[in-house]
Amino acid sequence: MSPHDSSSLHLSSDSFQDGQALPPAQLSGKMRAGGKDESPQLSWNGAPAGTKGYAITMFDPDAPGRGGFWHWAVLDIPAGVTSLPAGAGGEDGAHLPAGALQLKNDGGFHGYLGAAPPPGHGPHRYVVTVYALDVESLGLDAGFSPAKLEAKLSPHVLGRGTLTGIFER
Repeated sequence: MSPHDSSSLHLSSDSFQDGQALPPAQLSGKMRAGGKDESPQLSWNGAPAGTKGYAITMFDPDAPGRGGFWHWAVLDIPAGVTSLPAGAGGEDGAHLPAGALQLKNDGGFHGYLGAAPPPGHGPHRYVVTVYALDVESLGLDAGFSPAKLEAKLSPHVLGRGTLTGIFER
């Protein structure tokens, strides 16, 4: 985060509680974890002064391989939006606010990809972060890699809130 980051957003979800197991809806069906690939409901408040937009990510730092797994990245969410309904991260993006942009997840498609750690790999953490930004748009296109997103976000972050869901199979 930037040196001027001095605020934390309060982030909550009707879908799961921080530090608790993810429910079946937030698990992956595409990757055979028995879920629906439904993005969680999210609500946030306490945005710092100067907030002009938001970004949301979901990242699994425990995934094997090259430094984790990006399950979801949504950019350019207008400052007036303070919640997303469950399922907003569908591939068509139809339930996202106008102007919002979903990047391709590490599963290879735009939208939310539910939790699906390798069987027997132990518990994985799924970190959902909402970033309050000092810009309306990061100026990126849908082909931008979520793995490179932190460098683009950092200079614009005014505050952030996180929730962590856990899943193991």
